[in-house]
Amino acid sequence: MSSLESACTAQGGAGAVPRRAAAPAPTGGRDLRGTTGVRVLRFPAGDRVVVSGLPGSGKSTLIRRVVAVHETVTRIDSQDMRERWEARLPARLPYALYRPLVRVAHYLSLRRALASTASVVVHDCGSQGWVRRWLASNARRRGRALHMVLLDVPPPVALAGQAERGRGVSAYAFARHRRAVRRLVATSQAGRPPTGCASVVLLDRAAAGALRGVVFD
Repeated sequence: MSSLESACTAQGGAGAVPRRAAAPAPTGGRDLRGTTGVRVLRFPAGDRVVVSGLPGSGKSTLIRRVVAVHETVTRIDSQDMRERWEARLPARLPYALYRPLVRVAHYLSLRRALASTASVVVHDCGSQGWVRRWLASNARRRGRALHMVLLDVPPPVALAGQAERGRGVSAYAFARHRRAVRRLVATSQAGRPPTGCASVVLLDRAAAGALRGVVFD
């Protein structure tokens, strides 16, 4: 069993996951596309996990469904911040007018989370390389590790996801995201985690739908 496989366990499967008191962080890559047997992803307590993929690929849905927030686990999703601002502002006000303020609030929230001792799960579209560098640097300073969960979803499916939620990105922005995510997938399926990451797990829609939890222990 690989070191990363010890961080991912299938409920009812043969691979028991040991407690991670002083164990090193998992390394390498695991491709779960085309499988539905893995129910839980496990990472060492205090580590950071970045969830990446195209806009509309289902990152926010996945995070909300599988990450239980409590005093030792925090999730940071720009979509949550946007919805909080939308609830406070007039519906007729275009999002483009206050988007910069939402982004600032999002990154301030992320900064506070990284300053805590909690494990942190972060939403990232894949094109923000500086965010991953920030997360990796912060993790190293604290003796922790950064891991990536990467959703590999065909562009038409991601575009349909945007249409379903009624929130799309421009053709230019989507093309930039596609290039960035394509590079991440190519690196990951070669068994090499993206720069700054100790491990990467590749998921398609079916594998993501089979997940029931992301656990830090």
